[in-house]
Amino acid sequence: MQERSAWKINGFLALLLLLLLLAAVLSSLVFLRIGIAVILIILFVVLSAGMVIVQPNQAKAVTFFGKYMGSINTNGIWLTIPFSQHKKVSLRVRNFNSAKLKVNDVEGNPIEIAAVIVFRVVDSAKALFDVDNYEQFVEIQSETALRHVATKYPYDNFEEAGYSLRGNTEEVASELAKELQSRLTLAGVEVTEARLTHLAYATEIASAMLQRQQANAIIAARQKIVEGAVGMAQMAIEKLLKEGTVSLDDERKIAMINNLMVAIVSEKAAQPVINAGSLY
Repeated sequence: MQERSAWKINGFLALLLLLLLLAAVLSSLVFLRIGIAVILIILFVVLSAGMVIVQPNQAKAVTFFGKYMGSINTNGIWLTIPFSQHKKVSLRVRNFNSAKLKVNDVEGNPIEIAAVIVFRVVDSAKALFDVDNYEQFVEIQSETALRHVATKYPYDNFEEAGYSLRGNTEEVASELAKELQSRLTLAGVEVTEARLTHLAYATEIASAMLQRQQANAIIAARQKIVEGAVGMAQMAIEKLLKEGTVSLDDERKIAMINNLMVAIVSEKAAQPVINAGSLY
C-alpha cells in the first residue's frame, strides 16, 4: 500500500450546496413537484453521506466498497466520496517504554535492558492496511530490535577497545534507531528517537561484576600512581645531582628511589629514613 490523496472538496462549500438543495426540496414540495422533490432529497442524502471531519494531526483513510481510495490528511471539514468508510489514524508523536528485557550480551553475560521509543505515523495507508495493528507491531518490533542490538556488544569493555553498551550509549542508541526504522518502514512509521532507559547486569551476576569493575578501577588508579611516583623520584634524583647538594653512588640512588616510591605509593602515611649519602 502507498498513501495517496483522496478526492475531496471544501466542506463549507458542500454545506452551502446542501442548504440550497434543502431549500429547493421545500420549494418543490410547496409547488407540489413531488418527482423533483424526491430527486433532490436523494441527492441531498448522497452528498450528506460524504461529509467528513478531520481533526488536527489526524488522517482518515477513505475506502469505497473495500477499495482504498486515498487519505485525507488536512484538518477541517470536507466532502469526499459518498457512502465511503473513513478509518482514522493519529499522526501525533507518541512514545512508549519497552519492558525490561533480560538478554545475553556478546560475551554471554546476562543483562537487563530497556528503552524508550519515540515514533509517529507518516503513511496512513501502510499503518492501517499493511499490518494488522500498527501499535502492537511497533511494540513487538521494538523489543526484537532491542534484543538484537544488545547481543552485538558487551556490557562493558575492560581490556579490549571497541563499543560497549555502557560506554557508548549514543552510538548504541543511534544503531537501535536505525534498526527500528528498517523494521517499521513496513508499517508506515517513522522513528524519531530511541534511547536506553535501563541498563544493568542481571541479579545473579551483578555482585561479581561489581567487584570486577572495582578491581579494574583500583588497577587503573594504581597504574597512574606508580607512573607519577616514578617520575617524581626521577625528578628528585636529577635535581639533587644537578645542584650538587649530595653525592650518590648507584647503591644509594637505589635506596633513595626505594624510599621515595614507598612514601608516594603507600596508602598509609609512610615515614622513611632517606639516606642522602656522605658529605666527605
